[in-house]
Amino acid sequence: MLGRKERDQLELFITGSLRQLVPDEHVLARVDRVLDLSWLREEVSDRYSANDGRPGVDPEAAVRLMLAGLLTGIVHDRKLIREAQVNIAIRWFAGYGLHERLPHHSSLTRIRQRWGEERFRRIFKRTVQACLKAKIATAEVVHIDASLIRANVSWDSLTEQHAVDVLSENQSEDESEDERKGRQSGKYKKVCTTDPDATMATNARNRRLEPAYKQHTAVDDKVGVILDVAVTTEQTNEGEMIEPQVDEIEAITGIDIKVVTADAGYAYAKVYGALERRGIDALIPAKAEPIKSRVPLRRFRYDAKNDILKCPRGRILRPARPIKHGRFFYAKAKDCTRCPLKRDCLSKGRVNKAVVVGDHYPALLRARRRRERWSKQDRHLYQRHRWRSEGFHGEAKTWHGLARAVRRGLPNMKIQAYLTAAAINLKRLATALLALILSWIVPQNAFAASDRAVARALTRGP
Repeated sequence: MLGRKERDQLELFITGSLRQLVPDEHVLARVDRVLDLSWLREEVSDRYSANDGRPGVDPEAAVRLMLAGLLTGIVHDRKLIREAQVNIAIRWFAGYGLHERLPHHSSLTRIRQRWGEERFRRIFKRTVQACLKAKIATAEVVHIDASLIRANVSWDSLTEQHAVDVLSENQSEDESEDERKGRQSGKYKKVCTTDPDATMATNARNRRLEPAYKQHTAVDDKVGVILDVAVTTEQTNEGEMIEPQVDEIEAITGIDIKVVTADAGYAYAKVYGALERRGIDALIPAKAEPIKSRVPLRRFRYDAKNDILKCPRGRILRPARPIKHGRFFYAKAKDCTRCPLKRDCLSKGRVNKAVVVGDHYPALLRARRRRERWSKQDRHLYQRHRWRSEGFHGEAKTWHGLARAVRRGLPNMKIQAYLTAAAINLKRLATALLALILSWIVPQNAFAASDRAVARALTRGP
């Protein structure tokens, strides 16, 4: 029989709670079981006046709204509030009833500005500590990787660096023409006028430069918990961030890291030296030395005990003036004059060989030798690095809006990164809790079914 549904008069009042209308398997329902923000009110109390002004948005409700947006793939405040108007799950998760008015979208913007990036980093740290307490993260094997995030700017906002310099200098009228011509204008590099913190970058040689930020992420090996997130401009090299991130992880977790994996973008002597000094095993594929001459550096042997360098003919090069991240080693002119490799070894106009050796060059040599002897377990861990760290970036960009910055400025980009990492950690924690519940329920059901089968067999008799 064909049914009919009357829509003229719908019920205005309902019995029960909004929670009954949210499915148990919904992502917000699962995250709510593990999310604890009871500490937040006291944490941000110093940012508000105790007696003056009207009451603001409840801190926990504001953070829950932001997390709900990231967990459901809604990154813009306007769209989030519009969706919360009709989405029962978001209303319930944030603590708003059907009859309550939601905050204006601009309130979330003002909250981010009022609190600052450090408060949101503390929210992220709390999720890391919760994952450690639940034993779904060990912080012993850490995968570190960096990824570019497109800045929230248009191509029309880009201009040449020299044009910005001309506009900002505000030259005086009495400045002579010779003085203006004598100044260097710098590189003709594109910069963004609407978001000066964003810098031009690309992650492939065949792709054009885009205004972007760089996110450095450390992921735990066990289930993929994010242990640390740092956001910088593209000009910051990956190798400069690995040691501060190791410090931060050990400070948060209180655990000494045993193994760090990273891709070849981190294969610098200073990285190997820093990790080796800490007693951390570095699974980073060392790059082969670039051959820039017919007698490359790899043919020179460094004696760390005596701090000397020996050329392919056995002559000694002694250390001289230091430079950034290394030192010059010079050979004697008389040794190079009679050397049969002089034509290939010396550059034009030089009478003796000069070689630059990095501060941690011995560690780099050891890493190259070890790369050739990686064990099966080492190769397995490095394979896990690819789908742990790069998998996180893919997940965050595909499902949680991290492919593009939502707001402008480095502080806003950091807040977005912290909240996204916190949301993913809460997902990991909720999944672990669900697995624990199921592991307890299934055996109980199996025992109950077994007891019922035994009872039926006994009642049947012989």
